Amino acid sequence: MPFRVRTFESSHARSVERLLARRTRDQSALVRRVAQIVDRVKRGGDAALIGYARRFDNLTLPIEVTADEMRAAARELPHDVQRAIEIAAANIRTVARRQLPRPWTSQPSRGVHISQRVLPLDRVGCYVPAGRYPLPSSLLMAAVPARAAGVKDIVAVCPRPDATILHAARVAGVSRLFRLGGAQAIAALAYGTETVPSVDKIVGPGNAFVAAAKALVSPDCAIDFYAGPSEIVVVSSTGRPAWIAADLIAQAEHDPDARAILLTPSRRLADAVARELRGQMPAEGPASRAMHTNGGIVITRSLDEAVDLCNRMAPEHVVCDTSSVAGRITRAGTVFVGASSAQALGDYATGSNHVLPTNGAARARGGLSAADFVRVTTLQRLTRKGIERIGATAATLARAEGLLAHAASIEIRLAKPRRTKDRSRRPR
Repeated sequence: MPFRVRTFESSHARSVERLLARRTRDQSALVRRVAQIVDRVKRGGDAALIGYARRFDNLTLPIEVTADEMRAAARELPHDVQRAIEIAAANIRTVARRQLPRPWTSQPSRGVHISQRVLPLDRVGCYVPAGRYPLPSSLLMAAVPARAAGVKDIVAVCPRPDATILHAARVAGVSRLFRLGGAQAIAALAYGTETVPSVDKIVGPGNAFVAAAKALVSPDCAIDFYAGPSEIVVVSSTGRPAWIAADLIAQAEHDPDARAILLTPSRRLADAVARELRGQMPAEGPASRAMHTNGGIVITRSLDEAVDLCNRMAPEHVVCDTSSVAGRITRAGTVFVGASSAQALGDYATGSNHVLPTNGAARARGGLSAADFVRVTTLQRLTRKGIERIGATAATLARAEGLLAHAASIEIRLAKPRRTKDRSRRPR
């Protein structure tokens, strides 16, 4: 069957809405299965965990990778692969260090001293997918920012870690690496087993089972965010058709449920990209299936409308022509600007993180960063003059809210101490 590109006029509102709308499938059956796995690992520890690893991932080796195995991995890798991992890690580290919040001290009122301190999490867990192929880039994106934030104990899990994963783990500063995957790995990280330590936060992308498990454990263990299938939106009126088509196909390659969309006011560009898609599209595979079901081209009335549609979707990745257009795209996980800014570069080596919000979550946050691995807390110190200056204000607000004990705890400090007679000098 020849590949067919779906093209819509923006005036066809229902068709465009269906293309851009967030996908919400009924996953109740999957969630029930995942809940059972999580509960059994939580209660059964290593026995349940290893049982699932053997059943789902054909585990035959010990679940933990040794330090010697990590060191030996580099000898198995071609030099260019080793070097690529090291360069990518260095770029991610450079960006991550700039993302950290800074400590500060402020005096909003005389006698009132507020300071912010930034403390790393104690232990984090990094999930590394290994579907068709292991993904060392995902390990780097999760572990390098954690180490840059000062996290001392980084636990990584991957169901089938090959030499690239092992070398990436060593370069990224991973403390322990386990041959574990799926919902059972998430449960082990969240609750701990005899062998796998529990962590303060779990980060990293994964399939539907992993995403569901992360959501289930989130009341007990922090997670980065719920991740769905990958997304790319290209907003362009002057781009190169062959390059745009290549970007759309590259992102669709991730997953048959991935979404890849071009928004353009130019019918000429739309037609040219459609021809390129037909010529470049693989005959089979996830990219073809994703473009058939979730991809398409929308011809808008104007570039402004294209930008508005993009912001409405709040996609994971956006590619656009110019900085002026990029400045108007306010809801996206990450934005690539200009013809040379291939989206796939960001998946590997620019230094910006590729663990990004999907399914509309970019309305509220950006991608994973070093800031996700720290606790930002405040210290508050008031002098006598400080409480005299703001105490009445706070007590008034407390009484307005009906919290009289709150007001009393402030007012007792404002009351002048009573003078008592010194009876020790009274004559007998």
